[in-house]
Amino acid sequence: MNESGNPSQPVNVNEYDASHIQVLEGLEAVRRRPGMYIGSTGERGLHQMVYEVVTHAVNEHLAGHADTIDVTITADGRIRVADNGRGLPVEVRESTGMSAVERQLTELSFAPKPRTGYWVFGGINGLGLCVVNALSSRLTVEVHRDSHRWTQEYEKGIPISAFTRHEESSGHGTAIAFMPDADIFETTRYSFATLSQRLQELAFLNGGLAISLTDERPERPVRHQHLDGLHAYVAHLNPYPSSLVHSPAIGFTSENEEQTIFVQVAMQWNTRPPGEFRSFANSTRTHEGGTHEHGFRTALTAIINDHARRQHLISPDDEDITAEAVQQGLTAVVSVKLAHPVFEGCTRTRLGNPEANTYIQETVREHLAVWLDHHPNEAAAIIRHILNTSI
Repeated sequence: MNESGNPSQPVNVNEYDASHIQVLEGLEAVRRRPGMYIGSTGERGLHQMVYEVVTHAVNEHLAGHADTIDVTITADGRIRVADNGRGLPVEVRESTGMSAVERQLTELSFAPKPRTGYWVFGGINGLGLCVVNALSSRLTVEVHRDSHRWTQEYEKGIPISAFTRHEESSGHGTAIAFMPDADIFETTRYSFATLSQRLQELAFLNGGLAISLTDERPERPVRHQHLDGLHAYVAHLNPYPSSLVHSPAIGFTSENEEQTIFVQVAMQWNTRPPGEFRSFANSTRTHEGGTHEHGFRTALTAIINDHARRQHLISPDDEDITAEAVQQGLTAVVSVKLAHPVFEGCTRTRLGNPEANTYIQETVREHLAVWLDHHPNEAAAIIRHILNTSI
């Protein structure tokens, strides 16, 4: 059918040839289709820019090389993220004359290998720094590594200065400052509350990591550090002590022999239904759940029923306690870190790894059963609470 809609007229194939195919290369593709890389050009995408840079710093923490991340909203609206990790690699490839820093900031095809067994995956499969650079009107990178300070500046993803070595330095780490491009984003004004909530979440999920956020628009500093990790997270979600069924929260961690999956769980029942459940995979919130959630819920219901029957809190003739009843008033945080996470859907908020289901079931069955047996009074209170909610 031709443009007029008449199928009887022949089509001139010469009107459509290779010249009509547009190939977007490198950072041009990011600037033309930003939503494909950060989700949107609205507030969500604007804040995702920060999370992309923070993800690199958290990866350094997971590798055992950083314990502090400082995020600043400057008076002119820029974002600066500094960490005390090893610093981005600075060596220069002889064939191109390009430093590893410049490659990571400009090449979509350049994704560094994981520096630890688990990726944070808060962003774009290791391409986050490159995407942030492409979508910034101005970006400056400063690296302290190899006994010197190194810097380079970029404009809309293009270097406008050489990668330069400066004075000697005994420090180590990376600082990236960027201004989001007003020609791309619907707004360039960051929300202190939105950033603080996500950074606090990362501090909960990575116990011992100190993350500070300072707003210079006016100055408003906040520092998140939680040595108790998920226990502190559950306490944060359960702010009413009088409503708690038991205290403290139940918590346990486990890692498989191959060191390819690490599980953290914290949970606590309260009398304020329906409760709160949050799951994460490599520090990314899995709003749509996935295999790790399914494994946790399945094992939890089975263990509660088994314990209730062994302790004669329900009779052999009673029906099993339902999963819905077990979860009433339960506040729980489940976090898994995987060497090779598989996220489903374009929003990447559902975990698809089958091994996460299997391993978390094994972990919950082992650790929760032991906790219930060793805390008979608390266990009885939990079962009574669950039975009362099911009436």
